[in-house]
Amino acid sequence: MSQPRNSYAVGTGLFIVLGFAALVYLATQTTSVANTHQGASYIVDTHFANIGQLKERAPVKIAGVRVGQVQSITLAPGAEVADVKLAIDKNYDKIPLDSVATIFTSGLLGDQYVGIVYGTSKKTVAEGGTLALTKPAEQLEDMLGKFFGAGGMADNLGGTYTVTATFSNVGTLSAGAAVKMAGVPIGSVQSVVADPVKLDAKVTLAIDNRYNQIPDDSSAAVFTSGLIGSQFVAIQPGGSPDALKNGDEMVLTQSAMQLEDLIGKFLVNGSSSTDKKDAGNGKPGDKSSDTPSPTTPAGKQ
Repeated sequence: MSQPRNSYAVGTGLFIVLGFAALVYLATQTTSVANTHQGASYIVDTHFANIGQLKERAPVKIAGVRVGQVQSITLAPGAEVADVKLAIDKNYDKIPLDSVATIFTSGLLGDQYVGIVYGTSKKTVAEGGTLALTKPAEQLEDMLGKFFGAGGMADNLGGTYTVTATFSNVGTLSAGAAVKMAGVPIGSVQSVVADPVKLDAKVTLAIDNRYNQIPDDSSAAVFTSGLIGSQFVAIQPGGSPDALKNGDEMVLTQSAMQLEDLIGKFLVNGSSSTDKKDAGNGKPGDKSSDTPSPTTPAGKQ
């Protein structure tokens, strides 16, 4: 009787050991722990508005092939973008200057890495040079927003210029939210800062350089869209012949509409409609109800 039990225990133990070994193998194949970079390399600088969960020693890949690793990730005091230095194998030192560096997620454990897509420029990135074109890590909120129709921010591939707008209430608007014009993403919210003196919020918008002809009398409003209620800034073009320039301020703004305001407007409109209906039915407010009805003389039918 004891032999079957011992066999069962040995089988169970062996299964657990094999399962643990398989998990360790998968972890080493999908993380940067087993993918340490070796050999001579050169350094390329990149800047990202959001690095997500990217870590030092994460892989750098071209066409899915590892060609280097993330050497360092720093954020200078007062800066709004992260400086990410890439150590790339010298065998791949002919990266076109207009190539795009993007933060992707891969592997069973969801590790992130930097993927480089070659451009077409004949100039290449030199030692210590910078890849100016980058795409930040896509966050779960942005992916859900796109799935539910909220839309995401425009890719920062052509450079941006910044303008500011002041709102008395920004609701739940936050950095990274989309900036749209005619429903099309043209940029993103770079920062949202409260003014302790004016008691309002200053919002900095980073707009794609392709949209550099927006009239300077255009208005900016905070709207809510999508099933999950993500907020974005919508720009309504004005009619001025002069265009917004880098550093300009948008004077015409509309703050975020709060739920309480919407309910209040609904109740007021509903009350007004009820009063008008009651007036038409001869209830208080109907002048016809104050007019005495004619009486029939006594003795006549």
